[in-house]
Amino acid sequence: MQAAEEFARYNAPSCRLESSNAQVDAWIDRSVSDLHMLTTQLPTGPYPYAGVPWFNTPFGRDGIVTALECLWPRPEIARGVLAYLASTQATAVTPEQDAEPGKILHETRQGEMAALREHPFGRYYGSVDATPLFVVLAGAYYERTGDRSFIESLWPHVEAALQWIDDHGDRDGFVEYRRQSSKGLVHQGWKDSDDAVFHADGSLAEGPIALCEVQGYAYAARRAGAALAALLGRPEQAAQLLHRAERLRERFEAAFWCDDLSTYALALDGDKRPCRVRTSNAGQCLFTGIVDSDRARRVARTLFADESFCGWGIRTLDAREARYNPMAYHNGSVWPHDNALVAYGLARYGMEDLATRIWSGLFEAARWFDLHRMPELFCGFSQTPGEGPTLYPVACAPQAWAAGSVFLLFQAFLGLSISGPRAEVTFTRPHLPPALDELRIHDLELCGATVDLRIVRHDDDVGVNVLRREGDVRITVRK
Repeated sequence: MQAAEEFARYNAPSCRLESSNAQVDAWIDRSVSDLHMLTTQLPTGPYPYAGVPWFNTPFGRDGIVTALECLWPRPEIARGVLAYLASTQATAVTPEQDAEPGKILHETRQGEMAALREHPFGRYYGSVDATPLFVVLAGAYYERTGDRSFIESLWPHVEAALQWIDDHGDRDGFVEYRRQSSKGLVHQGWKDSDDAVFHADGSLAEGPIALCEVQGYAYAARRAGAALAALLGRPEQAAQLLHRAERLRERFEAAFWCDDLSTYALALDGDKRPCRVRTSNAGQCLFTGIVDSDRARRVARTLFADESFCGWGIRTLDAREARYNPMAYHNGSVWPHDNALVAYGLARYGMEDLATRIWSGLFEAARWFDLHRMPELFCGFSQTPGEGPTLYPVACAPQAWAAGSVFLLFQAFLGLSISGPRAEVTFTRPHLPPALDELRIHDLELCGATVDLRIVRHDDDVGVNVLRREGDVRITVRK
């Protein structure tokens, strides 16, 4: 009874989704329940712990991505994540923790091994992407809420993170990593398995390593930082950040593009040799906007080739590559959060139809999972009629960014953006996948205003109807 009452309090003030498909609603409800289960109220606010049973603790990258996924319906999660990560931001060089000034936390753990320093994860900073993603989330949070006072308090931490990108992350034109702690992680992107970064012949890449999606994160971070600097009356700093972002984009296109593969290299190794393998990482570059618009469609075609799109979703690694294994953690499996980021990126480049394909694949997978619970990952075997996806035996379930993926997927195919400063909700080329005829959004709040919306299919078109509006909020639909 106490748990039910607590969940009711958690869900009462929040935006709610309701569809014309009961199984979709079951997926949504399970995701909301799992997020509630994983979110802990810290002194700095709510924080979604990464996953049960292996990662039931704050992770920087996982918390940020979960907050980005849930930003449009539940911006309070982003505020809590930003506040906690600001409070734990590194302030000194500590090699045994892979810490450097301005760097954002990778994970923190308690217990005997952490206390005795048998591993570095008591407070560990071995993540190359959490720091730029922190700035991306700060910019996105302000755009969603218009919460200027919080951004003003957060600004010194945003500046420190941007400085880390320049001073420690980007040493020679690209943001790269190499561990300092002998007990730390070899690979420090989201694919952190020891065999996750390799060349076309299967040989492992030696560091320092510059991942393709991390360049996108750095590009997006500088653009977000520029917007916040302009907001706070720092026009020269804003201009410098935009210039650095554009220079990075130009270098990225020149160094990472593989014309014969129609995609971007997974990474550059320590000798600046490209890892010429087809991966989902290139799809995450679409999420950040660093990709040339013409090349974006070529990347999409590669991602939806039969060797990459298995029917349930996009594999982490294309089946033609040397280390492909549909049962591997990062080399052929399907990760829901990864697919959600790719779907959002596709919609960003006007490919909402492909974003709905990803949603449909993951929805079909969710129908087979116990309780409609989306796990951390599942195996990348091709979809077979009458059979469900193959479970990855030790995947976290529930897992925060897997649960949050459904909300970013909805945002992608609806073309949904929310501007708190302008008090405007915008739908750009909204789509509905075949399994949905109607979607209702209840109690969508921004800047003190609240709105209920009904999105409905009309033959080949999608209409957006305002059911209730309280306060000053504008609804815009762009076809």
